[in-house]
Amino acid sequence: MNVGKTEAERRLTLHVGLVCVAAAIAAALCLRELTRLDWSRNHLTLPLTLICLALLAMTIKWRIRIRATVHAISWSETAIILSLAVAPTPLVILTTGIGVAIAQYIAKLPPLKAAFGVAKTMLLAVGGGAALHAAGGSPPITDLWPALGPIGVAYAVTVVLDEVLTLPVIALATGTRLRQLFREDLGLRLTSALARFVLIVTTLFILHGDPRLLLAVPPLVLSLHLLYSNQVKARTEQQAWQRLARTTDALNVVDLDKVLTTAVTQAAELFSADEVEIELRDGGRTVRGGAVAITYDGPAGEPTAVDGTVVPAALEGHDRTVDVGVLRLRFRGPVQLSEREQYTLRTFASALCTAVRNAQAYAELARVADEHAYAATHDALTGLANRRHLLDQGTEQLDTRHADGVTALVLIDLNHFKEVNDTLGHAAGDHVLVQVAERLRDAAHKGDLVARLGGDEFAVLLRGLPAPAVAAHRAETLLATLHEPFDLDGMRISVEASGGIAAAPATGGMPELLRRADVAMYQAKRAGQRTSTYAPTRDTADLGRLTLGGELPRAVADHEFTVNFQPIVDLGTGRVTGAEALARWHHPTHGMIDPLRFLEAVERSGLLPAFAEAILDQALIAAGSWRDAGFDVPVAVNVSPRSLLDARFPGSVLARLRAHDLPPDRLVLELTETLTLSQLDVVDRVLSRLRDEGVRLALDDFGTGYSSLSLLSRIPVHELKIDRSFVTAMETSAEAAAVIRSTLDLGRSLGLDVVAEGVESEPQRRALWELGCTAGQGHLFARPVPAGTLLAAFRRGSGGSPGTLAPPLHDAGAVIRLAPGRRPGGRGRTDRHLPA
Repeated sequence: MNVGKTEAERRLTLHVGLVCVAAAIAAALCLRELTRLDWSRNHLTLPLTLICLALLAMTIKWRIRIRATVHAISWSETAIILSLAVAPTPLVILTTGIGVAIAQYIAKLPPLKAAFGVAKTMLLAVGGGAALHAAGGSPPITDLWPALGPIGVAYAVTVVLDEVLTLPVIALATGTRLRQLFREDLGLRLTSALARFVLIVTTLFILHGDPRLLLAVPPLVLSLHLLYSNQVKARTEQQAWQRLARTTDALNVVDLDKVLTTAVTQAAELFSADEVEIELRDGGRTVRGGAVAITYDGPAGEPTAVDGTVVPAALEGHDRTVDVGVLRLRFRGPVQLSEREQYTLRTFASALCTAVRNAQAYAELARVADEHAYAATHDALTGLANRRHLLDQGTEQLDTRHADGVTALVLIDLNHFKEVNDTLGHAAGDHVLVQVAERLRDAAHKGDLVARLGGDEFAVLLRGLPAPAVAAHRAETLLATLHEPFDLDGMRISVEASGGIAAAPATGGMPELLRRADVAMYQAKRAGQRTSTYAPTRDTADLGRLTLGGELPRAVADHEFTVNFQPIVDLGTGRVTGAEALARWHHPTHGMIDPLRFLEAVERSGLLPAFAEAILDQALIAAGSWRDAGFDVPVAVNVSPRSLLDARFPGSVLARLRAHDLPPDRLVLELTETLTLSQLDVVDRVLSRLRDEGVRLALDDFGTGYSSLSLLSRIPVHELKIDRSFVTAMETSAEAAAVIRSTLDLGRSLGLDVVAEGVESEPQRRALWELGCTAGQGHLFARPVPAGTLLAAFRRGSGGSPGTLAPPLHDAGAVIRLAPGRRPGGRGRTDRHLPA
């Protein structure tokens, strides 16, 4: 930067020197020409008059500031042309130089600037005189009309020569581009030049007509000067306010770097400063630069290369209660801002303060949002991806597997890890898990996703494999990294692990891939191997389903399918408000079989209608027996999505309700979230008819599917059931608690009942109740039992109160203080309460 400055100064000195040399030569030639004149007293009047005219023209001027340099614009061209019209050119050149020299001395200008002013004005007289003679004019001019053309030519040459000599000096002195200086206020300069020419012609006509009228010239000159000065001032202020408006508008961005860059470059242009510096309190950051670019961005305290005047402005709001930093304008020389510039600076500083605060607030919001997004998809202990992120990434990968090669999953489980927690404590166990995560992350290939699924279970999603067999080699490498002992407070602990490998299936997506990897992992554990690859022939789950599927016709014919019931309880009072029917297969050989093992086979077979009718009959019979015993509660029955595709299904349900003499609102049909429910019109017609007849509808496992909200816009349900996975995790997972709260808020907004599944402890019950959930079911109240067993529990009650299965959370008549805004979810279940 110093090198650039030295070069500019050298070029400026050279330019001024050339002008001065040319002026000196012209002065020498003029002196030789003037030696022939008679310098008697009478002849001295004209030179003195010309000197006074030049002095007056240099005294009446207006000033503009560019950077730290103040430039004065005078009426020298006017004085030169008037002098050339009445006196010889050599005399005009010398008297103009003398008059300007006296004016520069009175103004006490620096020598270099004064010398340039004198030399430039003399060269203007040389150029004007030469043009006048070349155009056919010769002083003294007695006939004005023919001389107007030569005078105009002489004046135009003088004006152009003034621009040619002056603009390069200003550009070199201020570091401003010559083209920019030429374009600035060009229209105003041309208007001023035309006005001065009119003044010249008017003055000459006055002198020619009656010399006594010359007394009117000074007031005319002064008036024209004031008019032009006011125009310049108004134009300058208008441009300044326009630049201020554009600058403050450009600050309306949310990126702090862009705000600071814009502020520095625009402020340098706005205030014509050599350098602008912004220092922020928060973080001690300093940014400085000029109108072209940023020259420094770093910690505060770094010295600047611009010495001279510093004009500071605090970056504070209009109320001056917030101070985010300071703005400094630097000038290489002495500068005093005008009142308008000071006000502009305060306005700009206030706007910059607001822009900085907005950008900082936006950056903080973005940081918090990123943290929340990261926390929602990553394990808090190890920093690895969590199960949710693994499922999302795996699903996305499987959608593009044909383009990205083979996708596989390695499921890793630490063997006997419970012994580490039991022996050394959970803190030591967490330390081991962190080290396991680090080793797996380091061993994974670029593009693979390492995740912790929970506890001591990890998974690695392998992407872009050239062949399925490569997955086994990658898995061996991953497991080998865990073979070396772990350092734990000076102890070396060996932790073994088992890994299951599975390639992406053709159907089933990421859940099926995860299940297959889990099957392979347990195969490795049972076989005592480090890794095992999934093989369909060894998938006992699939083989069992195939075996059971073949026995379904006999099971339906022999009435082997039975129903157990789990009560739904009011969380506050402990009263039973309903019961859910859960199908079981009482197999003659395998005993009681869970529905997860046979429902898929039933749906694929042609026995679904018969199966559904058998379950519905048993559920309605149980509800009738409870009503006859004095406990009129509805019963909930799960409905297969395939049943909803049967247009005869509503008629079958209503026929059985009439057969068992039960009102339709005593039956709740629980639906699952599937694409079928949200896409087929036949499903809409089936559900609408059931609802119109009074049958209640519930959406089961709410929150676990991908289409929960879209389903609510299509399916006319009365009730939402929160999936048990969220209830189980609500005490340890902020995400699970958030899902429960949002579901309850949604239920309240739509007027729906909300039931929490999987309530297994009193803390869970109280937490749900305090959140506004009024109903729940789970092992805390009762496990699924036959209808008669449940009826006996109704009669027995809790604490001697029939119809209750848990003590109330508060005494009858007590005043309950709930959290602000808490209301019971939906329309409530008061119509289902059992009699005391």
